[in-house]
Amino acid sequence: MAGKSEPTRILILGGGYVGMYTALQLQSKLGRREASVTVVDPQPHMTYQPFLPEAAAGSVEPRHVVAPLRRVLKRCHVITASVTEIKHADQVVQIENPQTGPEELPYDVLVVALGSVSRLLPIPGLAEQGISLKTVGEAIYLRNHVLAKMDAAANTSDEELRKRLLTFTFVGGGFAGAEALAELEDMARYATRYYESISPEDMRWVLVEAAGRVMPEVSEKMGVYVVKALEERGIQVYLNTFLKSVENGHAVLSDGTEFDTDTLVWNAGVKANPVLKNSDLPLDERGRIKATSHLQVEGLPNVWAAGDCSAVPDLSKADTDPNATCAPSAQHAVRQANQLGKNLLASLRGKSTKEYRHAYAGSVAGLGLYKGVADVYGFKAKGFVAWFMHRTYHVSRMPTFNRKMRIVIDWTLAFLFKREAVSMGQIQNPKADFERAAAS
Repeated sequence: MAGKSEPTRILILGGGYVGMYTALQLQSKLGRREASVTVVDPQPHMTYQPFLPEAAAGSVEPRHVVAPLRRVLKRCHVITASVTEIKHADQVVQIENPQTGPEELPYDVLVVALGSVSRLLPIPGLAEQGISLKTVGEAIYLRNHVLAKMDAAANTSDEELRKRLLTFTFVGGGFAGAEALAELEDMARYATRYYESISPEDMRWVLVEAAGRVMPEVSEKMGVYVVKALEERGIQVYLNTFLKSVENGHAVLSDGTEFDTDTLVWNAGVKANPVLKNSDLPLDERGRIKATSHLQVEGLPNVWAAGDCSAVPDLSKADTDPNATCAPSAQHAVRQANQLGKNLLASLRGKSTKEYRHAYAGSVAGLGLYKGVADVYGFKAKGFVAWFMHRTYHVSRMPTFNRKMRIVIDWTLAFLFKREAVSMGQIQNPKADFERAAAS
């Protein structure tokens, strides 16, 4: 522990929802002599993931769905590096930056907010064919990928190849999967007006969900509406079905359906950041940090955890399921960060902490331009009203007035001048032309 005359060293691992919002609270409430705050993340920004489908579809500029950590956390020390190991017994964390190499960071108080990664299953061909949508880079890639496939389909006379190029498959019917599918289908449908040889009916959009319904976050009735709304747009929805194989782009579903596809977007769940296995912190059977309802790590009073990487008791379900833990969602992460910041401040100042208790407010989802579904405090809405609620809620959650205004301006420009349907495929391999020139 730092000496009394020295500020307490607070180390925050992760610059996502929990890490950034916790740091924001600490920098506004702590005096410089009281504590120093360091934030470590592989990226120099926080990504607001609910806006990624819109960024992929061209409704929002990708740079505007991220908040630069150094700009937002002006009183914190931000380090762009990956965490490789946590040694709490020695109170140090091993980090590594590809440019500068490994380094050890000591701490007095640790906040673990490392988030989650995509949960991949041992499906043949998935690792080679799959695309995720958890980062702004993946959003840009997916947008370029879909438009590039449309470009290729417009320039081939091979019908079988054309069908493969225009078949877009999404696995996972939660919020991330359904919103990504709906937004990209809406974008591609709009883009067909610029292709003489491609109509919306030429494209095949497929959603595969292992459960018997989509979007379990909303009511079952609203989930049924989502499926009907997607099917009315010609999207094929397979429920109670899972992907068995996708080797060489040949998809095989559990119900026997087979087809070729050049696009497979995987949104079938997440798992805690695997770097936690390289730590001496207590983990549950799912690899998440065991946390108390006060957001402290079990048995470690100077270690805190929240968000997708932690197993925080869900007190709202304590009466029916005493072992229930909070679901990995942005709503929980933002609210947990708020309580974590308050509890950490209280702990540093010798005051009592409070439990994290979440009252379910509801859910909103966008299903493309002017389309959506909402279930908030018992009020259920569809179509334009739900779409407006979706945008209003998420822009209110976006950190900083600067980012809020940029997103609103993006929406306004898209409304006035329509969205941009342009592929910038050279971003995928920016050195290709240079390398060809060097070889010639």
